[in-house]
Amino acid sequence: MASAVAALFNIARPPNITPTHINKFHNSKICTQILNQKSKFVLFPSTNPPNPKLAFSTITCSATDKPTSSSEISSTARIRSEVLTPFRSVRMFFYIAFMASAGLGGLIATTQLIGSLTNPSRAAEVTEISKGLAIDLGAVLVFAFLYSRENNAKNLQLARLSREESLSNLKLRVDEKRVIPLSSLRGIARLVICAGPESYLTESFRLSQPFTEGLLERGVLVVPFCSDGNVPSFEFEESNENEVTIPNRKRLWQLRTFDVSAWSEWLDEQKKMANVSPDSPVYLSLRLDGRVRGSGVGYPPWNAFVAQLPPVKGLWSGLLDGMDGRVL
Repeated sequence: MASAVAALFNIARPPNITPTHINKFHNSKICTQILNQKSKFVLFPSTNPPNPKLAFSTITCSATDKPTSSSEISSTARIRSEVLTPFRSVRMFFYIAFMASAGLGGLIATTQLIGSLTNPSRAAEVTEISKGLAIDLGAVLVFAFLYSRENNAKNLQLARLSREESLSNLKLRVDEKRVIPLSSLRGIARLVICAGPESYLTESFRLSQPFTEGLLERGVLVVPFCSDGNVPSFEFEESNENEVTIPNRKRLWQLRTFDVSAWSEWLDEQKKMANVSPDSPVYLSLRLDGRVRGSGVGYPPWNAFVAQLPPVKGLWSGLLDGMDGRVL
C-alpha cells in the first residue's frame, strides 16, 4: 500500500510552462535568462547568531507535520490531497463499515452471552459465544486503529499542502517593474529561501560564490529575506580563481521578497509551530514543482545542492525532474 501511495504522488506535478505563461513575464530578466538556458526548475534554526565558521546543519521540518484546523484548509488543498491519495477516502469508508459490522456482531454476541449465562441449559454455548465476542471486539479495535492512522495521515498531508499553498501565494520582485507570485516559478526554478539578519544573508552570499555555476545549471535561484529590516548590499566582484562572472552572480541572487509583512508572518508562523526562536536564521529549499524538499539551521548547503540536484538542461533535461528529493 505504501508503494502505491508513493507512486500516486507524481499525479499532482505542475503543468508544463506554455507560451501563455511565458508571455506573461517576457519582460522579466530572470525568466528570459532562465529560458535561454532551457531551465525548468528543516526550517528550524538554532538560537545562536550566525557564525561565519558555521557551514550548515539540517533537521526534519516538523512544522509541516502539525495538523491545521479544518477551517484553515482551503478547497484547493483538499482537492490536491484527493489527487495525491485518491483511494484514502475509500479505505476510510470501508474501515468505518467494518467497525460498524463488528460492533453490531459484538452487540448481538453480548446479548447471547447474557442469555447463556442466565440459562443453565445453554451453558455449553458460553465458550463459542465468548470466542465470537472476542473476535468482534478485536475487529473493532483493529479497524479503529487503521481508521485513526489514516485520518492522522490525511490531516498531516492537508497541513503540508495548506502550508505550501500559503507559501506559493507570497510575492516576489523580479525587477523594479515586475512582481510575481512564487507559484509562477513552478517548473522553472528551484528556489532557496534564506531568512535571517543582514550578516547572515551577506555570509550566505559569500559562501555561495564557488558554486554559482553549478547552482544555475540546476535551476537554483535564491530568495533573500532580511529579518532585521536592513537591506543587504551584495558586492559582486570578479573572481578569476573560480571563473564566476558578475552577471551569473546577479542572476542567482536577483529575486527579492515583496510585501515583507506577509513573508514575515508566514515565517514566524512556521517557527512558532516548530517552537524555535523568531530571531533564528533559517533556509528553505523548494523542489522544481514548488513543494518543500528540505530546510535547516544556519547556512544553506550549497555544495549539497550541486551534488544532489540534477541539471535542468542537456541530455537528462525533463527525465530527472522528479529527482528533487522527497517532500517534507
